[in-house]
Amino acid sequence: MVMLSKFEQVQKQWGGTSDVIDHWLMSRQQLLIDYCKLAGLPPFESNNRQLPTSSQLQLFSQQLVDYISEGHFKIYDMVMERWNATGFSPTEEISQLYAQITQTTDPLLNFSDKYTDMGEDDELPDFDNDLSAIGELIEIRFALEDKLIELISESLACPPGA
Repeated sequence: MVMLSKFEQVQKQWGGTSDVIDHWLMSRQQLLIDYCKLAGLPPFESNNRQLPTSSQLQLFSQQLVDYISEGHFKIYDMVMERWNATGFSPTEEISQLYAQITQTTDPLLNFSDKYTDMGEDDELPDFDNDLSAIGELIEIRFALEDKLIELISESLACPPGA
C-alpha cells in the first residue's frame, strides 16, 4: 500500500528529530493501521472480506477524530510553543500548508459523523466508496503534513540566532 510505504519513508527521514514529530508520526501510524484493518488491506486482507461491524466503524471514526483534533490542537500548539521559545515565526509556506491541511478536516469529520452511530443492522450501501474517498483524503492530508513536518523539523533544528 502506497500510504504505508510513504509513512515508512517519512518515519525514517524525520523520526527521532523531535518529540513533537515522533508523537505525530505515532498517531499517524495507528490511524493507518486501523484504516488498513477496516479496508481489508495488507497485511489485514482476507479472501472473503465482510463489511465492518458497527464497533469497528466507531473505533476507526473515533481515532480519525482524535487524529484530526490532536493535529489541530495538540501538535500545532506544541510546535507554536517551541517556535515562541526560539523566536521563530511561521513562514507563508507553513501557513499555506496548514490552511490546505485544514481543508481536509470537514470531509474527514463528515465520514466520522456518518459512521459513528451505525447500528449492527444498519445498511452500508456507500461504505466502499466512502472508505475509498477517505483513504484518498487521508493520503492527501499526509502528503501535506509531510511537507509541514519537513519545514517544522528544519525550523526546530535551526532556531533563529543559533
